[in-house]
Amino acid sequence: MSQRISVTGHTSIDYLLAVEEMAGPNASSPVLDCQEYFGGGAANVAAAIACLGGDVELISPVGKDFSQKEYDRELLKFGVDLSKLYHVPDRSLSKAFVITDAHSNQTTYFYWGAAAKLCDMEPPRVSFVHMVTADCFFNAKMSQTADFVSFDPGQDLVTYQKEPLNTILKNTDILFANRHEIQRVMEISEKTFDELKNMIGLIVVTCDKEGSLLYENETIDENTIQTTETKIKAVLVDSVDPTGAGDAYKAGFLTAFVKGYPPKTCCQIGSVVSSFVVEKVGCQTNLPDWNQMRERYAAHFDISDLGD
Repeated sequence: MSQRISVTGHTSIDYLLAVEEMAGPNASSPVLDCQEYFGGGAANVAAAIACLGGDVELISPVGKDFSQKEYDRELLKFGVDLSKLYHVPDRSLSKAFVITDAHSNQTTYFYWGAAAKLCDMEPPRVSFVHMVTADCFFNAKMSQTADFVSFDPGQDLVTYQKEPLNTILKNTDILFANRHEIQRVMEISEKTFDELKNMIGLIVVTCDKEGSLLYENETIDENTIQTTETKIKAVLVDSVDPTGAGDAYKAGFLTAFVKGYPPKTCCQIGSVVSSFVVEKVGCQTNLPDWNQMRERYAAHFDISDLGD
């Protein structure tokens, strides 16, 4: 049986707005479409892992409207363990306002809601944790207590400070970031990319339609660490909405990783899982199970990689 994955971070309601062009300062733009979906980075990853058959629990603050909107029922339907949620009765759920233009550029405005209480909460002791974007001090404490740490700093990097970020990085075993986020991580931590690679055994940098880059450390001797770079192609499909693709990628990677697949195969599985999400609007509306992922994997990669 594969290891349980604990996912911590935001559980939110996503308001997805489609516009032709982004409005600049002191300007407005017509909204072509506005839809409400279940979201939040941690909940998205947990739901996708559960759909793939992984053993997953969600550690996240939720507000008074969590049950009112039947979000709990939706996550339980996927198979996510909700026993370690933090219930905040005097706050509403976090809310993300995601604006996407005709060129797939995105701008996000985020209301923390119940998640603002994370800084006051003590993280539970877990074995394998994936820390999605959230309060930096909570994540710093979590990184010091878990046995294995996967970290996705995401859009909340704008709220991070040097000391807690460096504490997290010091304890991180897998770092996920897109091209913009990895630059911001280096700026805040005041570390070069070479320093990050020497600290962290696995780094995955996602590059949208260009795929992703896997940086993997190999110890040559007690004084030498060699890092290999592997390019992973994206699985290109007709994209309707890019929101949630990154979360799906990480869910695919982590589900495969705890099953014992090598990192390159994990990245390829991540690419396949993310391709399902972009085919429909909403981060949790088109999540594949393992068999669906496997079928599409065979069309883009060597199916013998999966060995099952």
